[in-house]
Amino acid sequence: MKRIKFCAIVIILSTMGMFGQEKKQDSIPVDVEKLDEVLVKSVRVDADSPITHSNLSKEEIAERNLGQDIPILLNYLPGVVTASDAGAGVGYTYIRVRGSDASRVNVTLNGIPFNDAESQGTFWVNLPDFASSVENLQLQRGVGTSANGSGAFGASLNLLTDAVSQESYGEIANSFGSFGTRRHNVKYSTGLMNDHFEIAGRLSAIASDGYIDRASSDLKSYYMQGSYVSDNTLIKAIAFGGHEITYQSWFGIDAETLANDRTFNPAGQYTDENGNTRFYDNEVDNYKQDHYQLHWNQRYTNNWSTNLGLNYTYGRGFFEQYREDEDFADYDFTPIEIGGETINTTDLIRRRWLDNDFYVINATANYKDNSLDVDFGTFYSFYDGDHFGEVIWAQFAGGSEIRDRYYFGNGKKNEFTIFGKATYRIDNKWSAFLDLQGRFIGYETTGLSSDRIPLEVDENYNFFNPKFGATYEINTQHQLYASYARANREPRRSDFEQGINTAETLNDIELGWRFGKNKTIVNTNLYYMWYQDQLVLTGALDDVGAPIRATSGESYRLGIEIDADITLGTKFRIQPNLALSTNKNKDFVTSRDGELVNLGDTNISYSPNIVAGNIFVFQPTKGLQFNFLSKYVGEQYMGNIDSEASKLDSFFVNDVNIIYELKDIPVFKSITFTGLVNNIFDVEYVSNGYFFTFDDDFSNPGTVTTIEGAGYYPQAGINFLLGATLKF
Repeated sequence: MKRIKFCAIVIILSTMGMFGQEKKQDSIPVDVEKLDEVLVKSVRVDADSPITHSNLSKEEIAERNLGQDIPILLNYLPGVVTASDAGAGVGYTYIRVRGSDASRVNVTLNGIPFNDAESQGTFWVNLPDFASSVENLQLQRGVGTSANGSGAFGASLNLLTDAVSQESYGEIANSFGSFGTRRHNVKYSTGLMNDHFEIAGRLSAIASDGYIDRASSDLKSYYMQGSYVSDNTLIKAIAFGGHEITYQSWFGIDAETLANDRTFNPAGQYTDENGNTRFYDNEVDNYKQDHYQLHWNQRYTNNWSTNLGLNYTYGRGFFEQYREDEDFADYDFTPIEIGGETINTTDLIRRRWLDNDFYVINATANYKDNSLDVDFGTFYSFYDGDHFGEVIWAQFAGGSEIRDRYYFGNGKKNEFTIFGKATYRIDNKWSAFLDLQGRFIGYETTGLSSDRIPLEVDENYNFFNPKFGATYEINTQHQLYASYARANREPRRSDFEQGINTAETLNDIELGWRFGKNKTIVNTNLYYMWYQDQLVLTGALDDVGAPIRATSGESYRLGIEIDADITLGTKFRIQPNLALSTNKNKDFVTSRDGELVNLGDTNISYSPNIVAGNIFVFQPTKGLQFNFLSKYVGEQYMGNIDSEASKLDSFFVNDVNIIYELKDIPVFKSITFTGLVNNIFDVEYVSNGYFFTFDDDFSNPGTVTTIEGAGYYPQAGINFLLGATLKF
């Protein structure tokens, strides 16, 4: 690890030193927004790149930004499926792209990884209302281009936070809606002071009772930035973070409860001494996360520029649970004698803690002329995370002391990445793209897992990830592209707990056609992604609601994606998209009735064959806009054995969005009223669930029978959000 740190420092100093020796040029006026864009240039692609992607601007995000989480705001992008534990888009939310869950979507904030280093997941609930501080974002489907952090096995999502504002402003936004949902935020910017300095910030609070019983959310967040800008320099110091308290709703319900009591939440349920069913009032997830970033972008000549990024993330928090009849041995308690009776079980309340630190240094350089655009750089990160559990109350607790930890474990992960990528314009028709990346990862753990099982890991992974492609411009209206990319991923902590230490490999081929004429844009792409040792979701959950994965051997995803943006006259616009795919495990082997069975090719879990969406825009007059949004998700299996018991039904939901803006009024620059009616036709649907099997050898002694079961996360029927944003 020391050697990796040393290499990273040497490369960074060498890079900065090399450009520091360049002869100083005359000042070159550079647009402030373009300087901001450089912060994400190394992880983004251009419009004519041979990489499949979608972009969302600040204005597009704002149309439906009324407090729902970022995954919900991305719901209408091609190939995207979203879900919410609480059923209404506030609290814990999830995104899948091309059937891959969020832990396989590489997410960066200003080029800094957001995925948790150990779980590889992205928990947007830790950054509530973050969409209000996003300048723009890009979703690359498939492997995409080289990015910092974990490999992209379904997509990569990179977000650029607020650009430097040249003009001062203030903004107050409030929204209210169904299930007691409310969002309040204030934003401001000083604008450029003395033509060089800007200070900007945001404070937000979101609360909701949730569609599901007791699935409440109490969310607070902040964003602050101080910037220095000149003709060729941009320095940004950014601090942002959040504190979430959400009542747990990750256990789902069975089919019978779904039919009779859709909003039932089993979390916190227990039986009191009188035999009455009760619910513990503090069955919550309570977590804080703070991010500190420093970015320095320097342009030296018309051709050369560099960017240096530093990051520190501090996360800490717990989830709290009431547990009945727990064994003393699971908590390191000593059996006790009361009245001649041995007591070795107890009701208790436990907290399971995470306390972690994440450090990042990221340095890139860019050379660009009329025919060549080259980015190269290096990235180093170090993660140090403690996992421990405490019992804060127990009916009986033999041999325990205050603040005892019944388990403690530590995980350390370091990652060093070096990459270089180039786009070369061969002539006015052809351009070629090459991207080479090396990732070097070390991961070690000590101590116990939450089940008090020793978890001793000391693994190193070395990955080489090549990517190359070409774009051919037939004429000004038609463009073709083709690309190949490879990605590798290391297992996550929960995989090691399951005894899995094999890395995954993905090869991705993309073929695309882009068409643009007048006010019509159409993007079409074919993809074939084949995996070795893909870790697929089994459908099962562990005892705290986290998904369990298993190695599937060989598997593939084959599909076509089409999206368009068509303007019809002066008032109408449609933005349809369609994703058709087949997603298969090859020669999948499973245990059934006590024997291993080869099922042949089976469907990969959580991978619908059809995902379609559309946004119909009607703008009758300036300042008034109506959006009618539709989403269809085909049926999907929650397991990998094609069991009918694991099937989620298809669903088709529609939303209505209204935006009305008043400008040039006294006191305010503008007032924008926004209305959002979700699921306007009140469809009862389920967008997520779980599936499990277990072997029953008790019902019929001498035989083993595999039992199957499923759980469901129902989503809200018709619901609304109304908001007003005042700008001054």
